[in-house]
Amino acid sequence: MTEQLLDRALVEEATKKSGLIWVRGDGAPAPDDRAHGVPTRPLWHAWHAGAVCLVGDGPGEQPLPGLVDGGGATVTVRSKDKGGRLVTWSAKVVELAPGSPEWAAAVAELKGKRLNAPDGEAMPERWARECRVLRLEPLGDTAELPTDSLAAAPLPTPATTRHPIPAALPRLLLKRRKRG
Repeated sequence: MTEQLLDRALVEEATKKSGLIWVRGDGAPAPDDRAHGVPTRPLWHAWHAGAVCLVGDGPGEQPLPGLVDGGGATVTVRSKDKGGRLVTWSAKVVELAPGSPEWAAAVAELKGKRLNAPDGEAMPERWARECRVLRLEPLGDTAELPTDSLAAAPLPTPATTRHPIPAALPRLLLKRRKRG
């Protein structure tokens, strides 16, 4: 009993303090992830009423592949100061209905954590129309941390890297400093 309480406290405190968690859903992969299975993804979140709240699967929001209502998920929490894994726990996925009291409370928490939103105060209305709001409720069990690194090849993405800086740019910047 004491061990369960300690595990629950560790899950809650570690997850509250971490701005990013790694989540792997037990559901079907997204169409572009079919060759790789359901990936483990870094997701921003808010801790509210004993569970992780997530928003995503809409335009401009984080993808939530494999997270289906009533399904399961594995959540890995990292240390905020050192970045190492602290705890891995199992969760039940619950999709909140837009407009419900639970949805409104979760959105109020998430709204404060969402950075660089394109629509500011209209964000909750957009989330109700175009996104899913999920709760990941801890099931009470934690997993042993793996001894290997769990490193994996990056997932395919349409994002590109920047081009090299022009060769003359460092000289131009250096000249400006000498004049001033």
